[in-house]
Amino acid sequence: MERYSIRDAQDHLQKLIEDAQHGKTVLIRDDHDRVVQLVPVEQTRKSRRAGSARGQIEMAADFDAPLTDFDEYAG
Repeated sequence: MERYSIRDAQDHLQKLIEDAQHGKTVLIRDDHDRVVQLVPVEQTRKSRRAGSARGQIEMAADFDAPLTDFDEYAG
């Protein structure tokens, strides 16, 4: 487990990120001895499939008709 001050962490951030990604515990403390830990996050991406929402969306026949709510402002 490695501990760094905020100033040291700023100077070596790239190295600290790489260490955390490789499983090392990296702690960063501030002047008031509050501590945070760098933790790697796995991002999972779902594959996108074209047409997967087919049949779930319905468009009204008058979707592009003028709105009457704004008639008083148009004139």
